[in-house]
Amino acid sequence: MPQSRRRQRARVAAAGKQGTHPLRLYRHKLKDETFAGMVLLAGAVLALLWANSPWREIYHSIAGFEIGPAALHLDLSLATWAADGLLAIFFFVVGLELKTEFVTGALRDLRLAAVPMIAAVFGMVGPVAVYAVVQVVTGAYVWDGWAIPVATDIAFAVALLGIFGRGLPPAVRTFLLTLAVVDDLLAIMIIAIFFSEGLNFVALGASLAVVALFGFFAQRRITHWWV
Repeated sequence: MPQSRRRQRARVAAAGKQGTHPLRLYRHKLKDETFAGMVLLAGAVLALLWANSPWREIYHSIAGFEIGPAALHLDLSLATWAADGLLAIFFFVVGLELKTEFVTGALRDLRLAAVPMIAAVFGMVGPVAVYAVVQVVTGAYVWDGWAIPVATDIAFAVALLGIFGRGLPPAVRTFLLTLAVVDDLLAIMIIAIFFSEGLNFVALGASLAVVALFGFFAQRRITHWWV
């Protein structure tokens, strides 16, 4: 048998062995939206059961375990890494999908794009109004919690879309995705405006400078992976 053919068969056999590795199979399956959504929901159910079980102290100990370089003030708990770290990456990925819809997809038309945005605004105003009415009717007059029912959970919204959204028309899926994203972004703005103790102008200026630099690169068609 020629040497080249032997090498080719060896590569095929090696690729077959790698493909059966559990971690590789799991990563491959995660590319399927339905499977990824089921993993997210299963993880949420497991966390709820664990956090309310007799072993809840172990759950809270793991969530409070701190890791990261203290010199950079990044010695944070695992719960903080998940909430402020992984969620930021999640927003980035979902934002890229949404940007594709705005640039080349169903939301190119400003009138169509405005519909889910307006729906998101009223989807926030509605729960606040219900909260206010409940306070007045019950005579509690506890106004501090008005922002709690404002936001949907975008991660669960995307997971449910991945599981049940296959049969939906693309326009409906885009509408629901836009609604969930805009709703969460507006909720973040509410937190920043009404529940922050101050504004770090240096950090804000640096973030705006990075956005401007990225826009400059995009206009010049500089699209290297590191950008």
